[in-house]
Amino acid sequence: MPLAPSPGSERMPRASRVAVTAAYATQGLGYAVVVTSLPTLKNRQQIDDTVVSLIILGVCVAAAAGSVLAGALATRLGGRVALSAGFVLQAIALPVAAVPVPFPVFVAAFVVYGVGLGCVDAASAMQGVVVQRAYGRSLLGGFFAAYTAAAIVGALLVSAFALTPTTAGVALGVGAAIALLVALAGLRFFAREAAPETAVAAERTALPHRAIWALGFIILAAFTVDSAVSTWSSILLTDNLGTTLALAPLGYALYQVVILVTRLVTDRLLGTLPRATVAAIAVIVSVIGCLVVALVPVGGAAIAGFALAGVAVGALVPITFGATGELDPARSDEIIARVNLFNYAGAIAGAVLVGLLSGGPALALGFLLPAAALAAVLPVLRRLRRPAASVTAADAG
Repeated sequence: MPLAPSPGSERMPRASRVAVTAAYATQGLGYAVVVTSLPTLKNRQQIDDTVVSLIILGVCVAAAAGSVLAGALATRLGGRVALSAGFVLQAIALPVAAVPVPFPVFVAAFVVYGVGLGCVDAASAMQGVVVQRAYGRSLLGGFFAAYTAAAIVGALLVSAFALTPTTAGVALGVGAAIALLVALAGLRFFAREAAPETAVAAERTALPHRAIWALGFIILAAFTVDSAVSTWSSILLTDNLGTTLALAPLGYALYQVVILVTRLVTDRLLGTLPRATVAAIAVIVSVIGCLVVALVPVGGAAIAGFALAGVAVGALVPITFGATGELDPARSDEIIARVNLFNYAGAIAGAVLVGLLSGGPALALGFLLPAAALAAVLPVLRRLRRPAASVTAADAG
C-alpha cells in the first residue's frame, strides 16, 4: 500500500536516492568479494576450515558491534555520517586483507571489516527508510536488489582474477576503492534526517521493545535461510548428493537470481497488496523450498529447493526494514540499528547450527532448521500490518 510522504519530502533530492542505491550496491559488491576470496586467503595464510569458521564468527560479532556503533553515530551525527564511517572502515580493512601480512594483522583486518560491515548494514537501512519515507512509496526492494546485483558482479570479479598472479588482491582493492569513493560522496549526497533537536526530544519517548523483538525475529529467520544456503548449498550438492563440481554452484547461483527477481518485484507488489500478505506468500514458498532440500535426496530437487528458499530472503528483508522504520519515525535510526542485530544471530544460526545439528551424511536434514524458523515467523507477520507511529504501552513494555 502507498506510504504517506513525510513533511518536506518534495525537497528530497534525487541525488540522495541514487547515492543510497550506490551504498547498497557497494556493500553487496564488497561482501561478495570478501566471501568469494576466502579460499585464496585461506591458502595464503595456510589455515584450515576451522580457523576460517572462527574468523567468520568473529566477523559476525564485530558486525553486531558495528550495528551498535551505527546507532550511536546516527543518533548524534545522522545516518549519513554513520554510513560513510562504515565504508571508511571497510576501505581501511580490505587492502590489508588483500596483501600478504602476518596472521594477527590479517585477523585484525577482518575484525575492522566486520565493524564496518555492521555499521553499513544498519546505516544503509536507515538511509533507505528515510528516502522511502520521503518518496511516499516502497523503494527498499529496489535498494536491496542493487545489493544483490552488485554481489553477483563482485563474485564474477573475483572469478576473473582467480587464475592471475594477483588472485583476489585486485578484487579486494577495487572493493576498497569503491567503498572510499562512496563514503566521501555520501557525506554530501546521502539523505539528511531530522534536525538534532528533534532526535534529542525523541529520546524521551519509550522504544517499542516488543515490536523490535518481533520484527527482529523475522530478520533472524530470513538470515538463517540466507546463511544456510550460502554456507552449505555447494557442500551438500557435491558431498551428499553426488552433483558434479561444475553443477554444484548452480544451487547458490539460482538462489541469488531468485532473490534479485523477488526484490525487483517487491516494491511493485507492495503498491497493490498488503505487505503482510506478500511476506506470508514468500514465507510459505520458501518453507516448501527448504523442505524439498531436507527431504528429497536428489541434486536437481535440491537446486530447485535452494531457488525457492530465495523468495523469503528477497522479500522479507526489505519489507521488514520498511516496517521497522515506521515504528517510531522520530527514532527510526536507533530502532533499525537494534533490529539489524538479529541479522548476525541468523547468520550464525544458518552457518553454524545447520552444520552442527546435521553434519556429514545427514546435512540435508539441517535445512529443517531454516524451514522451522520461517514457519515460526508466520504468526509474527501481523506486526507488518501495524500502522506507522503505533508505539503503545504494550510495545514499550
